[in-house]
Amino acid sequence: MIAFRKRQADYRVTCSMEKQDLLYKGLKKYFGFDTFKGNQKAIIESILSGSDTFVLMPTGGGKSLCYQLPALLMKGTAIVISPLIALMKNQVDAMRNYSEEDGIAHFLNSSLNRQETEEVKNDVLSGRTKMLYVAPESLTKVENVEFLRNIPISFYAVDEAHCISEWGHDFRPEYRRIRPIISEICARPIITLTATATPKVQHDIQKNLGMTDATVFKSSFNRPNLYYEIRNKNEQIDREIIKFILSQGKKSGIIYCLSRKKVDAFTEILKANDIRALPYHAGMEASIRSRNQDAFLMEKVEVIVATIAFGMGIDKPDVRYVIHYDIPKSLEGYYQETGRAGRDGGEGKCIAFYSVKDLQKLERLMQGKPVSEQEIGKQLLLETATYVETSVCRRKVLLHYFGEDYNEPNCEHCDNCLNPKKKVEAKELLITVLEAIIALKEKQKASYLTTFLIGKESSDIETYGHNELEEFGSGSDEDESTWEAVICQALLDNYLKKDIENYGILKITKKGRDFLKNPVSFKITKVDEDEDGSDSENDVPVVISGGGSGGAADPVLFSMMKDLRKKLSKKLNVPPYVIFQPSSLEAMATSYPVTLEELQNIPGVGAGKARRYGKEFVELIRRHVEENDITRPEDLRVKTVANKSKLKVSIVQAIDRKVALDDLAESKGIDFNEMLSEVETIVYSGTKINIDYFLSEVMDQDVLQDVYAYFKKAETDDLARAQDELPDYTETEIRLVRIKFFSDMAN
Repeated sequence: MIAFRKRQADYRVTCSMEKQDLLYKGLKKYFGFDTFKGNQKAIIESILSGSDTFVLMPTGGGKSLCYQLPALLMKGTAIVISPLIALMKNQVDAMRNYSEEDGIAHFLNSSLNRQETEEVKNDVLSGRTKMLYVAPESLTKVENVEFLRNIPISFYAVDEAHCISEWGHDFRPEYRRIRPIISEICARPIITLTATATPKVQHDIQKNLGMTDATVFKSSFNRPNLYYEIRNKNEQIDREIIKFILSQGKKSGIIYCLSRKKVDAFTEILKANDIRALPYHAGMEASIRSRNQDAFLMEKVEVIVATIAFGMGIDKPDVRYVIHYDIPKSLEGYYQETGRAGRDGGEGKCIAFYSVKDLQKLERLMQGKPVSEQEIGKQLLLETATYVETSVCRRKVLLHYFGEDYNEPNCEHCDNCLNPKKKVEAKELLITVLEAIIALKEKQKASYLTTFLIGKESSDIETYGHNELEEFGSGSDEDESTWEAVICQALLDNYLKKDIENYGILKITKKGRDFLKNPVSFKITKVDEDEDGSDSENDVPVVISGGGSGGAADPVLFSMMKDLRKKLSKKLNVPPYVIFQPSSLEAMATSYPVTLEELQNIPGVGAGKARRYGKEFVELIRRHVEENDITRPEDLRVKTVANKSKLKVSIVQAIDRKVALDDLAESKGIDFNEMLSEVETIVYSGTKINIDYFLSEVMDQDVLQDVYAYFKKAETDDLARAQDELPDYTETEIRLVRIKFFSDMAN
């Protein structure tokens, strides 16, 4: 008996060795590699054993090989369900390059004509095809279901599986129908693959596909070679991006925009500045999209300007930067898109431009959708806002969102870690937060909690009777941003967690309850008031490594110009920001304009403002440059396409003719908020306009006087701060009066 068991054990070892040998031979034969990467080998063994398999692996981790190699080794054809035609084409082309036989991989989708479809089916029926890529829409067609029922299927691979979940960044309703169609065709093992999935999304995927018992493989989401940076978005964004691209030489990069219109317009601006760029979005003809994609892959152009339609599964390893012109709708989308940089492990810079207006615009776009969809969308936007506005390590926040702890004190590869803010003790503040959550019975979200803590009345708080609780207003000594920082850090340190199933309701963890019994040191990163973009007298900008974020390169000159601005503001009896905004001073302290003509190239400085205030500033800069023997950087003059300046000229001319601003917006095909933004840009650049005729029609005189008086005394023109100080007035009213004030006082 002992000898028999030994022979059985020896047989199992021999079989295991033969299996291992087969794997490595296949890896070498088909892909030219000698070793597997990360979890690849274990994942492939799981598929070969017939187990349902869930793969969570970041972009660049080698997901495709996890189903391609077993498809080549197993009998039958693997059905690969993929969301995009461009992605399928890319994957099929790649597989054909690994094999001498073109028929080894095919796709079946709407881009094929009848003859091409028949050729694909013949190859599959002959047994030559080991991988058949199909879109979920194609999978549901009756004729395709009938066809697939007649072929031997090795397994199903669901690529970009996050599309199944409503909480995923690219939800596709047709993905929810995959499970019943698979059951109708023939039950075989399933492997699902995604580069981005929170614990909630992972649960949704497994539940929907009926694979809750699947073997799960999770790789770390950390991409240590990627540098993350958030920059403030202003009217000089085009100039900043062009300057950055030109500094990168011939390196490849992707720029993501939210709208097709912006993709087309910005591509033209890049071309005007001698940058080889092409657009890519779903509104273009498929043949043009494909041609532009190939031009990027073949390095005929350096830059692709695209909507999120571009990049899924595109195997270009040396993308060196990914720029988000607009902030994405979710952190999953952001992670997926930034993950296309540095897939070869080399340099990858990820720069996103952010303004509060972008988030407000995204929220407005949700209106009209089902309530549940709006709630999900708002929660995802809140997570994005937390990420872009945080002062702590961006890598830590990003990984925490995906359920992964990052315990390094400083990643040394994001803007916040390269310019760390000071930390302050906040043990008592955390106690206050935890006690408030308990008082609210752990049934509220972070935004509600901060309102409750500062004691701000609201209809919801009154409805629930929470204004009667002892803890209401217990945090009124601190501002809202401080409480947001405490909550964010408490989540990162696992004192709190978000119940994502219930739209982000805050729950206290066991660690949080232990903290209440035995408090320990708890520190938060707190931004000083003189670092938050306000006009504090001690405000000295920080130089951001990796390209900067609009900070001044010369803090000494910046300080001298602030003193000059303060002197002028007292002499002219206007707030300092009216003369030049802090961002304009920062730009002056970076590019050193020494003539009034050069000064007009500075953000927020037009010809009028240069003539009115510029003489003393350029004289100060010239003296500073000469005394310190400073070599000035050449001024980058960004060429623009004509339409942009034509729009501004036509707006000024229409205002001169006293055309109502709402009528003007309609005639230009833009909404009223966009019209106000254009007018703000005009007056901030120093052009004097008169909108009194419009104000007299739409606004009471006492409203105008109150808001105007506020800006005369205010230290900053910040809109959010003005809204806090003027709660009785709408954002539109405040913006309109601010335009009049600036035109009167600054120009």
